[in-house]
Amino acid sequence: MIKREDYFNRQIQLWGEEVQSSLEDKKIAIIGSGGLGCSLALALGTSGIGRVDIVDFDTVGLHNIHRQVAFMIKDEGRLKAEVTVEMMRAKNPFVKANAFNMNFEKFKELENDYDLILDATDNLQTREDIDTYAKSINTPWIYASVEEFNGQVCFFEKASFGVFNISNHTPGGITAPIVMHIASLQANLALRYLAGLSVLKDKLYYLYFNSDGELITQKFSMPS
Repeated sequence: MIKREDYFNRQIQLWGEEVQSSLEDKKIAIIGSGGLGCSLALALGTSGIGRVDIVDFDTVGLHNIHRQVAFMIKDEGRLKAEVTVEMMRAKNPFVKANAFNMNFEKFKELENDYDLILDATDNLQTREDIDTYAKSINTPWIYASVEEFNGQVCFFEKASFGVFNISNHTPGGITAPIVMHIASLQANLALRYLAGLSVLKDKLYYLYFNSDGELITQKFSMPS
């Protein structure tokens, strides 16, 4: 039988049993189960958070698999949310993971209660909807996006997502490592917040490689 204290040993060493136990009462929703969503599920689904809900209506395509860590070739054509939940359950026997095979519009009608919402979508309109919904239920959310070798992350609490130009921009190519890198930053912000540690809110982190190949991180305050 797997012992909880053995499974989470290194995190308990980090912040103690009390904090680790507190994560069991936390509930999060990850909206999207593509590149960002898979990586978030891998990082947060094995961290001791009590409930992790995955929302995605899409199925696995061959072009997804190189950058979406939950999926194997054999999963092509299967529902992304269900495969991602299977991965979390296989890695962590203590998590309550649920798949919601629907779009965000239908999901928000369920009126579930969460401590934190994580954006892992790929279009600005849905992110604007997440922002509106999160504020209506007084719940913070974490935005993230990736394109080519670039990415950005923001923990939204009071700032408005409306500063972004809502458009149907189609992203260019995406490298697998930048997806994991940005999801890792997003997951670290989430875990720190859920564990009661300090988190810089309403600040946009923009990461990119300049022409010399140097990784640059810029920070921008988001207006209310």
